[in-house]
Amino acid sequence: MTTFLKRRPLVLRGLAAAAVLAAGLTGSPLALAQTKLVAVTSIVEHPALNAVRDGVKEALEAAGYKEGQNLRWEFQSAQGNPGTAASIARKFIGDKADVIVAIATPSAQAVVAATRSIPVVFSAVTDPVGAQLVKSMGPNGGNVTGVSDVLPLQPQVDLILKVAPHARRVGMVYNPGEANSVAVVNGLKALLAARGMELVESTAPRTVDITAAARNLVGKVDVIYTNTDNNVVSAYEALVKVGNDAKVPLVASDTDSVKRGAIAALGVDYKELGRETGRQVARILKGEKPGSIPVYTSVNLQLFVNPAAAKAQGVRLGEAFIQSATQVIQ
Repeated sequence: MTTFLKRRPLVLRGLAAAAVLAAGLTGSPLALAQTKLVAVTSIVEHPALNAVRDGVKEALEAAGYKEGQNLRWEFQSAQGNPGTAASIARKFIGDKADVIVAIATPSAQAVVAATRSIPVVFSAVTDPVGAQLVKSMGPNGGNVTGVSDVLPLQPQVDLILKVAPHARRVGMVYNPGEANSVAVVNGLKALLAARGMELVESTAPRTVDITAAARNLVGKVDVIYTNTDNNVVSAYEALVKVGNDAKVPLVASDTDSVKRGAIAALGVDYKELGRETGRQVARILKGEKPGSIPVYTSVNLQLFVNPAAAKAQGVRLGEAFIQSATQVIQ
């Protein structure tokens, strides 16, 4: 009896150590206590938004959060449907995510409308104040912060005139349901009017409307400009076909669209935008409050040029302009 009592603490210590080891091997709640759930939603999948998503994960890994170790990563796309975006938001809230990352304005609006407690980091949102995600671009004190892809519009007008120097009527295809696109339309109208130019609008509420909206501009405009409207970027090849067939130059603000057939774009690096988003997420996972983090806006713009697209759309680019590009698409 005396011997058993002396040995029992050693046995219990051995069992406790075994339990901890087993917990680590089986993924029990004990082992997962420090695992963080980052839930990512995007309104749609296209190259720019996919680059943001991949950049978020890359930055989290650099900050020490690795999937399968101390990070649970979940991604869902709304496939362009605002109703689906709202359902995804509710699911992530029910899952008690540590941080929800919402890529593009419609997904961000859905998440922000659904929670006032779970930290939300938006990304690739052009006008977060206009979209009512935050009250200002500075620290807001709430549960929301993020990264904006807003672009100064004056350089965009300058780019349009470098591609099409004699342009007076600028066409724009966009989704009137996207707050970011409406903000760009309003800003562009004023800037063009000040330079004796005119904006001609053609709306495309769905991706299937892109072709018809683009054709509606043929014969009415000298050039077509596209912002980072998600419907348009998702179906950019449809716009390119119309531009090539009708010899209407296409100028974009999304650099990936140049690889797909736009003549030129002056825009942000969406992969780096995603990395900055991921860095914000890591700060929150480590204890910072989202409301203390100001909204980030990129100041590093890149010029992409596609000479082959210019030829297909009846434009001759100057050699100096081509040489000034960050990247020339061959």
